[in-house]
Amino acid sequence: MSSDSPLFLGLDLSTQQLKAIVISQDSSIVHESSVHFDKDLAHYGTTNGALSGDDGEVTSPVAMWLEAIDLLIERMRDADVDIAAISAISGAGQQHGSVYWSKAAESLLSSLDPKKPLTKQLFPDAFSLPKAPIWQDSSTTKECRKLEDGVGGPQALADLTGSRAYERFTGNQIAKIRGVHPEEYRGTARISLVSSFIPSVFLGRIAPIEVSDASGMNLMDVLSCKWNDKLLEICGGSELREKLGPEPVPGGTVLGNISRWWVDRWGFNPDCVIAPFTGDNPATVVALSAPGDALLSLGTSTTFLLSIPPSNTPPKRFTTSHLLSHPTSLEGQIAMLCYKNGALAREQIRDRYADRDWARFNHLIEETPVGCVGHMGLYFPLPEIIPPGVVGEFFFSYDANQTPVTTNEIPAAYHPRAILESQFLSIRSRITAILPENSPHLQRLLITGGSSANQTIRQLAADIFGMKVYISATKEAAGMGGALLAKYARWKANNGGVGTFEEMTGGEVGNMKCVASPNEDVAKIYQDLVPIYTECEKRVVRAIELA
Repeated sequence: MSSDSPLFLGLDLSTQQLKAIVISQDSSIVHESSVHFDKDLAHYGTTNGALSGDDGEVTSPVAMWLEAIDLLIERMRDADVDIAAISAISGAGQQHGSVYWSKAAESLLSSLDPKKPLTKQLFPDAFSLPKAPIWQDSSTTKECRKLEDGVGGPQALADLTGSRAYERFTGNQIAKIRGVHPEEYRGTARISLVSSFIPSVFLGRIAPIEVSDASGMNLMDVLSCKWNDKLLEICGGSELREKLGPEPVPGGTVLGNISRWWVDRWGFNPDCVIAPFTGDNPATVVALSAPGDALLSLGTSTTFLLSIPPSNTPPKRFTTSHLLSHPTSLEGQIAMLCYKNGALAREQIRDRYADRDWARFNHLIEETPVGCVGHMGLYFPLPEIIPPGVVGEFFFSYDANQTPVTTNEIPAAYHPRAILESQFLSIRSRITAILPENSPHLQRLLITGGSSANQTIRQLAADIFGMKVYISATKEAAGMGGALLAKYARWKANNGGVGTFEEMTGGEVGNMKCVASPNEDVAKIYQDLVPIYTECEKRVVRAIELA
């Protein structure tokens, strides 16, 4: 498959596989391939790409990732991808995971023998730890409390870094390794995120960390995009700044040309440039939205991502949400809300009240009046993230004065509409709180995940959020975002190092289809229901605290 025009490679190192997306100059996908860790590299003994240890410890073998890179490029070559036409490489990595380089790493990276694969030359000598802690790890609760106490509490840390302390966040992982493995920590020359580990291999030297993914570390000031010395000291001591390397860099930066090993072994063009990789969620934002758009992932869990345009007033930070720096704009941010009770909670209501049938579930929604005739239900079969720790089902009725009253039950037929209304109103109630004052009205809501195929749910989302709802034909969004970041780096370099991502794309997002538009009268009803939902949620939280 030869190409007369440049190609751009986006890689996505997720928990379970390494994926490649190759796009052409017009951003159309010309090749996709992947390496599935459990299936293709079963000798590492992972389950869903990870190894579980004691007390919530979860890691992945670094050697497995190296071998996956070798195997993926081999598969691209065997599929006749014109590797010499690849002009730039970027990508995404699972957020929060960290790789610990030894003092020999830089020398080993810069002197690779093209006759030998990566793994045999870099592992184990290039690493001070053979396994990388990943986002599923929950073993650092003690370190989280120490970090929050050190800066004045969870809200103070959220104001500074965009998030309160989370067990999976990298700073707390580093603090644990410093305490549990002090010798290995002292022997660590540099620490990479998963997203900066991959470009390091392509550059032949350790790459800097990218700003948006650095937002998931509890170590960076989310507004200045600089490392914070107090946080560094708490988590890793005075030496952590040196181990992290330079200040985080924005996406679209050219880090350098691909190293000679890739040219000699695989036939890459020596002029191919390497750009910073970002996290999987920011890469998804790059692929599927423009500033002022929102993404709603309706999977097993529910994730809401909001691309906030630059503003004179910074967005508010909360202990129940995340604020990330934007990968292509140092002045922009991404707000993220994560809910544990998503599709599984909806399926439980379907099974209980709609005969385990989605068609019946949808029919009940359409037959139930907007607002469930003054009834509201909040459903948390699993301990929730937002609001934190809440479990159970809670029902309210509200009168003309809009005062919610606790009730034991609501009519059975109302539950399908009630669960969707409360799930979406929870998100809607927080959008206004996060956005800076005088922010322009959000333009588009892109929905993904299993429930996004349900037209009844699409329409309900359009009405509650008051936005047109879109779906995308792009399935591998993180890899596609990586490929677009590669294209952006090359475009910007060719443009004298200036120009925004939106100038490159013309503000357009490809492969989008509008599937629902809000009914203005219904949207107004839901707007009035937001404060009622907020009061109901407050009462639930108070009841849990008093129980």
